[in-house]
Amino acid sequence: MSANGLKTLFLVEGALLILFGAAALLLPPLAGLVTVILLGWLLIGTGLIGLVTTWLGRHAPGFWWSLLSALVALVIGAMMFSWPLGGMMSLSAALGLFLLLDGSLAIGLALEHRRHLTPRWLWLLFNGLLDVLLALVVFLWLPAFAVWALGLFIGADMIISGSTLIALATDIEARDARLLNI
Repeated sequence: MSANGLKTLFLVEGALLILFGAAALLLPPLAGLVTVILLGWLLIGTGLIGLVTTWLGRHAPGFWWSLLSALVALVIGAMMFSWPLGGMMSLSAALGLFLLLDGSLAIGLALEHRRHLTPRWLWLLFNGLLDVLLALVVFLWLPAFAVWALGLFIGADMIISGSTLIALATDIEARDARLLNI
C-alpha cells in the first residue's frame, strides 16, 4: 500500500473514531440498557473498522498490536451487546478490562512506532497511558460507578484514539518527505 493510501486509511479511521466518540459523549443521560447496547455496537463498529484498516495497512509498523486492539474492541463490544441486562457492575468491569487491554496494546504499538522513528509516537503512548489510568478509575469506583460516566469514558477514549490516528497520518507525510529528500 502506498504512503498516501495508508495516510487516507489513518485519516478515515481517526475521523470515524472521533464521530463515534462524540456520539458516545452525547448518550450518557439515556437509560443504562440503551447505553450498554449502543456502546457494544460502537466497539463492534470500531473493531471492524480497525480490522479492515489494519489488514489494508498490514505493512505499517505495529500490525499485530493494531490487530489485537481491533479484536479486543470486537470481543468487549460483543460482550456488552450480548448481555445488556447483566447489570452495570459487569459492564463497568468489561469497560475497565477493555480500557486496560486497549491501553496496554496502545503502549505496545507506541513502542513499535518509536522503533520505526515515527515522530508522533508519544501520542500513542499518551493514549495508552490514559486508557490504563481510566481503567484504574473504573475499578476503584466499582460498584458506585455512575451509568453516565461509562459513555463519557468510552467517548473520550474514541476521540483521543481518533486524534492519535490523525496525528500519525501527518507523520506519514513528513516521513515520506524526509525519505525522498524533499
